[in-house]
Amino acid sequence: MQSEWIIRQLSEPERQAQALLVRELKISELSAQILVDRGLTTPEAARRFVRPSMDELHDPFLMRDMEQAVLRLHTALERNERIMVYGDYDVDGTTAVALMYSFLRHLTDNLIFYIPDRHKEGYGISFQGIDVAQQEGCTLIIALDCGIKSVDKVAYATERKIDFIICDHHTPGDTLPAAKAVLNMKRADCSYPFKELSGCGVGYKLAQAYTERYCLNPQWLYSLLSLTAMSIASDIVPITGENRILATFGLRQLNRLPSIGLRAIMQVAGIADRQVTIQDLVFKLGPRINAAGRMHSGAEAVRLLITDDPAYAQHLAHEIDSHNAERRDCDTRTKDEALAQLAADPDNDRKFTSVVYAPGWHRGVVGIAASRLTEIYYRPTIVLTSEEGGEISGSARSVSDFDIYSAIDSCSDLLSNFGGHRFAAGLSMAPENLPEFRRRFEEYVAAHIRPEQMRPTVDVEAEIDFQDITPEFFNLLRHLEPFGPGNPRPVFATRNVINNRDTRRVGRMGEHLRLDLTDRTAAITGIAFGEGEKALYLQNGNPIDLCYELEENTFNHMTSIQLRPVEIRLLNPNP
Repeated sequence: MQSEWIIRQLSEPERQAQALLVRELKISELSAQILVDRGLTTPEAARRFVRPSMDELHDPFLMRDMEQAVLRLHTALERNERIMVYGDYDVDGTTAVALMYSFLRHLTDNLIFYIPDRHKEGYGISFQGIDVAQQEGCTLIIALDCGIKSVDKVAYATERKIDFIICDHHTPGDTLPAAKAVLNMKRADCSYPFKELSGCGVGYKLAQAYTERYCLNPQWLYSLLSLTAMSIASDIVPITGENRILATFGLRQLNRLPSIGLRAIMQVAGIADRQVTIQDLVFKLGPRINAAGRMHSGAEAVRLLITDDPAYAQHLAHEIDSHNAERRDCDTRTKDEALAQLAADPDNDRKFTSVVYAPGWHRGVVGIAASRLTEIYYRPTIVLTSEEGGEISGSARSVSDFDIYSAIDSCSDLLSNFGGHRFAAGLSMAPENLPEFRRRFEEYVAAHIRPEQMRPTVDVEAEIDFQDITPEFFNLLRHLEPFGPGNPRPVFATRNVINNRDTRRVGRMGEHLRLDLTDRTAAITGIAFGEGEKALYLQNGNPIDLCYELEENTFNHMTSIQLRPVEIRLLNPNP
């Protein structure tokens, strides 16, 4: 499906701000426009953005219940109570558990961690996990990246004389659990200034608060920032505000002095000997950490992230890498079977949603499959599975800015459990409720989604000439990193581009396209993955319109700026 290119146009006040930045910062109009596009309309705001500081983190005690959380944690440490650190099995949950466990082991050795079994216990706090806490003699559970809706589980724990501190970032329900402290910026009664922390980020704020209150060594915290960066990158939270600060300094820590476990997983991912970027966290490290929880056990990822033993770290990293290979194969099979199911539905082309179900699909990959289907059909998608005799459960993914959480919430009476946010969610239900859920979910989406939300779009920063891509301009782009939601990597468009000299097919099967292009103002090279069939078109002198990102490429110790296409439009489709 061809995307609609939305070219950013500055308003008159924004043009005035652009002129101010050009004058005060001595930068080009294009560079100033990119700053203004991010709401950086004054020289001071622009300087702060490109030079983030840990001093700009908010006071953690602005978060509701932080005083109670710090006091309960301190009491537990003073009394040498046994503490369980409990977290979800995805990247955000396992990094949050690793962060809190690593922080607390400086203060106590009466400590265990627990990650629920994805298949037997499902998402969030489980009765089984609480039973383990009781058997182990724990009197405090610190729950990370989960728990905000676990009203019954917390009550169950309270009956067993076990307290909870909940550190979550998911949307709360109407009733909060009766925990000793519920740390969640999205609580209606919480005035914390930044609302988009990851689950690991909320755990970091608890550790920050405790460090400040009891004058601990802040270096303990700084050494854990790489875990926070990993969670921010993998959980698709906005990389703005505090998240931008935490991600920036977390990446610096990861590149300067990674933990033994992170170093091991970087090695198996092939990125240990270069500067790691936020994209490496998203596409290289995050999927491997996730694969442990998807295919085997999230506890394996935590053990990797907290170990001080290099040999054990290497062993676990290779195990997790093998889980990731298995995950990719399973993901491909599930996606292909789901596509076949949709294609067999005679009403598929008229629907506003994709809801597919098959027993036996691996629960660990249904979220990935949902993302793949969303990319293909570009509509709200839910992929569901079940084990023999069990509930149906699965994952949902949204499009554009459509709120899929609200769509699922409208069917909540049919569900046994659900949680998430506007872009992604998890849910479970009794098998007999699936037909009615399908009908009502489709009905809700059809009534609420706008036509433009069902067509993929590319937000284009500006139309430029290749001659505008100077080293100085690219240096500004580097200062805007890390990119992600809320601070997207800039996409540019250039029209009427032709082959310069050496555009050709590359790759083992010629599946990729090595670009050597000119717009008659300058030439630039690049790589277009999976676009090898367009080589002959360009070699014959036919023009294209191109939207693309810019990146740095190092080859034979030579570094250059190259483009990576987002979309290529053939201007002579039948040459």
